[in-house]
Amino acid sequence: MKKTLLSILICFLTGFCLNAQQVLGKWENTNPQGKVNSIIEIYKKGDKIYGKVHRIMNEEDRDRLCTECEGELKDEPIEGMELMRGLKKEGDEYTGGKIIDPKTGKEYRCKIWLDEDNPDVLKVRGYLAFFYKTKVWHRAE
Repeated sequence: MKKTLLSILICFLTGFCLNAQQVLGKWENTNPQGKVNSIIEIYKKGDKIYGKVHRIMNEEDRDRLCTECEGELKDEPIEGMELMRGLKKEGDEYTGGKIIDPKTGKEYRCKIWLDEDNPDVLKVRGYLAFFYKTKVWHRAE
């Protein structure tokens, strides 16, 4: 009986921990035509979630700088840039963070969540006041 309860508890806790980390890893960021532009790596630092440009797929763009960015990101390489930062888990979502569009240099409030039907699909939403845009990223293999 004790072994059964212990086994159930271990399975429950393992599943809970794995579920909490499903957003972590590498994700494909695609253009409207479905072509992969870049691979974004989502990782945990402390108790918050961050994302950086792991790889730009077009070799000609790999050395591009964020000329439109301001502050410490101004003229920094886009590949390797931390573009998503400060997200905290809130239920099934990660909210309260910021995301930067390296093409425009604009920063938006951000939240991310896994598609409830497919855990290999991540929804990334950027907000500016009441306006928002949601992108769909697919888990990289």
